[in-house]
Formats: sequence, structure tokens, C-alpha cells
Amino acid sequence: MCGIFAGVNENNIIPKIISGLKKLEYRGYDSSGIAWIKSNIVKRDRSVGRVKELEKLLGAVSSNIAIGHTRWATHGEVNKKNAHPHMSKTKDLSVCIVHNGIVENYLDLKKDLLKEGYKFHSDTDTEVVAHQLHFERRIAASLPIAINALSKKLIGAYALVALSDLDSNTICGIKKGVPLIVGGPDIFNGNFFLSSDLSGLITYCKKVVFLDDEEIVEISLNEAKFFNSRGIRFRKRTNKLSVKQNESNLGPYTHFMQKEIHEQPGAVAATLETIVSANSLTPNLFGPYAAKYFEKVNSVTVVACGTSYHAGLVAKYWIEEIAGLPVSVEIASEFRYRKSVILPDTLFVAVSQSGETADTLAAVYLAKTLKLSRTLAICNVSESTLIRECKMFFLTRAGQEIGVASTKAFTTQLAALFVLTLVLAKSKNLLDGNKERNFLNELRHLPSALAAIIAAEKDFKKWTKFFKKKKNVLFLGRGIHSPIAMEGALKLKEISYIHAEAYAAGELKHGPLALIDKEMPIIAVAPNDELVNKLKNNLEEVRARGGKLFVIADLGSGIDENKNIKVITLGDHVGHLSPILHVIPLQILAYHIAVSRGNDVDQPRNLAKSVTVE
Repeated sequence: MCGIFAGVNENNIIPKIISGLKKLEYRGYDSSGIAWIKSNIVKRDRSVGRVKELEKLLGAVSSNIAIGHTRWATHGEVNKKNAHPHMSKTKDLSVCIVHNGIVENYLDLKKDLLKEGYKFHSDTDTEVVAHQLHFERRIAASLPIAINALSKKLIGAYALVALSDLDSNTICGIKKGVPLIVGGPDIFNGNFFLSSDLSGLITYCKKVVFLDDEEIVEISLNEAKFFNSRGIRFRKRTNKLSVKQNESNLGPYTHFMQKEIHEQPGAVAATLETIVSANSLTPNLFGPYAAKYFEKVNSVTVVACGTSYHAGLVAKYWIEEIAGLPVSVEIASEFRYRKSVILPDTLFVAVSQSGETADTLAAVYLAKTLKLSRTLAICNVSESTLIRECKMFFLTRAGQEIGVASTKAFTTQLAALFVLTLVLAKSKNLLDGNKERNFLNELRHLPSALAAIIAAEKDFKKWTKFFKKKKNVLFLGRGIHSPIAMEGALKLKEISYIHAEAYAAGELKHGPLALIDKEMPIIAVAPNDELVNKLKNNLEEVRARGGKLFVIADLGSGIDENKNIKVITLGDHVGHLSPILHVIPLQILAYHIAVSRGNDVDQPRNLAKSVTVE
């Protein structure tokens, strides 16, 4: 959730910290703050709202060492006293920390610290951590030793970055269950940075190091030292930074969400490039062990959250129909707390854009305790924790996604899950050469089909005026397009703040029909498939009760526009890949409705891009 950006520089680093925080702002934008050291004195400034407000406050502040934070509120309301960094200060010692995550035992720690005479000024768990670090640093020989001692007393998931006036030339960081990345040496002669994710580092760094749990890093000018949980120094493997800088530029677009909608043909093409160029499907697409693991798979369990969960629901239809395997799709936050019964030969698939989603990672850890060896990650970040924790992986190539409401990450996940379906079917001898070639040909043409739909953006935009002032919207779909209706509803509520829900259209008579009146617009996904006539009956049920229908249809679906039905036709039905095409209009419509209502599309209220806390 929150964003951390810190660094040490031979010159003034404050502008770079501000720049890094702006790129991390999609992780949280309730408040922001910076702490720095000047003449061996720790100073800080904080502001409610966006980073630009903090930038105004800082003015001409200058320092070569600083830590910064942009907050998504968990403990404590949104105000200046709860904003990070948090400080603990006495005459002999000042420490300051920024924090991403949740400390579950902070109330117990707080009771002990109150007995020690510490005073509290905020409602956060982070201030407790700041005071505890102060306590540890008073008796420790260095900041890394104090951080290590602190970590032994914290329960929860967190990334912490700290500085102190006794260690005025260094910054220390530690992570447990929440990402923290070290960047450097950079184009500015070997300075080092710490960041919650890669987006903050792309301007300054050439190489990165991904911290593992309970590892500690100490950065100073021209040096980064790494320590394990026992305090022993060791060397870490570095990785070249491959994220393209231009991905964080808007170009001709108004918002990142709009840009990312338009990037979907290229993102899907990049994800499928290796498959379609090789003109064959092999288990090796999922790693060197996949052939062995896929051979005896007798069922599939998919775990995910949010948009990724909807991708899993679509995959259930594909895998059961094409590969003949039973599939369960689980919300990760529920799965991790249930006593699940899973057969040993189950393929356990975890789907996540970031690979750092706390609940999805917890589900993978649970799978390990259940002795499930066939774990597969579908993820957009190559060095994510999820990929490192699973035996197999498939990397989607959506590129950096900045808009909080996921678009291109979703369609590339669907493309990846369809490839998985075909490979599983081939492993079960259910995919002969002709079928394989036909499916590969469909995948080859998918990017151009997506581009054609996006090119019709203006047609979907015309519907905006009908929804601008609505308070409720109902989405309908049948079969494999029911999860697409769910995704459409999610997109609309995320960025427009209109209450939206989705139903399998066949369920109308089991409750939702009571909601239908002249004020309730209904958006229906109507592909020309085997269920289209059933869907048309459902639409007539709505029309008979005065409901206003907006239908995304295929050619030949037989749904004609009239007084109470607005129809946009996409083209010929494309078979199994239809869900990937039908979600695009729903993304576009949600985007333009949100813009018409004056909302911050890329940074909607109360949400953050990466959910790294429970």
C-alpha cells in the first residue's frame, strides 16, 4: 500500500525524493512526508494530500540524505499527525522512520513503551515502531543492529526505513512480507536508493537488489551493506533494471488508465510473442519443471484477489471445457483462513499483477504447508515475491501499470491463462495438431482484434451522458461472460464511485429483478454464443419492467436497438477469446463516466495499486 522512497546523494537529494514519491503516489495519496539530516540534526515535514502539497512546504530545503513516504491510511485517520515519517526524540538521540504494512502487536508494544516514559502523538502503529526503534538504538552499537533487534519484537508484515542522528551518513531498511528494493549504482556516480517498487527507481538507477524477508540493508554514499536475520553481513545478487522510463510518461493521453487501455494490444502481443512465434505449445513455457508437474495434474485451484480473481473465473470455463480438469477459483483472503481439502496432484495457480499481494502470497505459503508441490505464478513483475515462491511461473508482459484500476494487467492475465489451458489440454492428449494450430492462429489475431475495439472508443463514450448522474448500475452476463460483467462492475465502482453489481443473467428472477425500474440502467454483455437466446429472454424481462438496457453485442446476436435498448456491435463472435474482447468496452465506458464526474481516475479515493497488507 504506502510508498517509501529514500536515498543518499553527494548533493541535494530532496528533489529526487520528491520525484520518487510522485511516481509512487499511486500506492497511497492520503498524506506524504520527508525526513532528512542537516548538520547532524534530524528534521521532517509532512502534509495532508498529494505530494505536490509537500513539495510546496519544503521550499529550498537541502540535504544529501532523506527518507520519504506517501501514505494509504490503515491505523489512524487522514491528518498531519498520522502522516509519516514518525519520529522519536530525546536529548541524546533522534530516530525517524517510514513504514509500509501493519504491525499487529503494536498495542502490546505501546503498553510497554508507555511504562518506559514514551509519549504518543498519533493514532498509528508506526509511531509505536519509531519509539521501539529509539529504545533499541539507545542500547545497540549501530542502526542495523537496532533494526535487527526491533524486527524480533514486531508481528506483522512491514517494510521499514529509518535514519538517526547517531548514524547521520546512513539509512537502514528491512522488509518482512512487504517489498523493499535497493537501487544503484546510478548515473549520478554510485548513489543508493530504497523504494517500495521499481517505478521510483527507473530515473536514477541501473541495477537493483530485491530484499528477502528479514534481510537488512544499510546504504551510505557509494556503498550498500546487507545483513541477514542474525546480523551477519553477506553479498546479494544484483539485477539489471529493465523497466522502460517512458512507461511512466502520459504521452498524448489524459490519464494513465486511458493510456493503459490503449496499450492492451501491444501488451497482449508481448505476452504471447514467444508462443505465437514458436508456433507450438510446450510445458516449458511455465518453467523447466512444468512438463513433470503437468503430467499428473488431476485438478486446478486458482487463488487471486480483485480483478485477478475475475480472470481466474474466466479461466475456470476454459480449463474445464478444453482441458477437461475440474477447477476451483478462490478469493485468496478467504482461502487462507479456510481448512481447505485439496488433492496432492492439484495444480495451484496464484494470479497477481504485482506479485506482492499479501493475501495471495499467504495462500501460496498455505499451499506449501499442505504439501502442494505444483505451484504456478502468473504475474507481471519478474522479480516479485510470488514468482520466487512458486515452482513454476508465467510472466505477463503488460509493462508498468500505474492506474489503480487494472486494465492491461487483466487482459494479459487472461491471455496467459488461455495459454495455460491449451498446454494442460495438450498434456492430457486433448489437443491434436489441427486444434493447436487453430488456437494459435486465434491468439495471433487477438492483438489486432483488441485494437479494432479500442479504435471505436468514441462510440462507447457516447453512452457516458446516460450514466453520469446515476447512483446504481446493474451488469449482466451469461456463462463465461458472467465474470466479465463482474469485472465491468468493479471498474465502474472503483473509479466513478457509482454503486454497481453484476449478476449471472439467469439469476434475475431470483432477486435482482426487484431492483429494475426506469432509474436503474443495465449493461449487458451479449456475445453471439450458445447462450445468446437465453440472454435475450433475460433482457426482455428487464425491458418489460421499464429498465434501460445498454448492450455490448456481437454481429448476428439478433439484438436490435430501440427506445429502451442501446446497442454497440463489436464484430463477429471470436469463440473462446471473446471475454478478452468484451471487457474492453466496459473499461472504456467506466473511464469516461469517471472523467465526466470529475473524478481522479488514476488515483481513486480510498484505494491503492498494490495491496501489500491484509
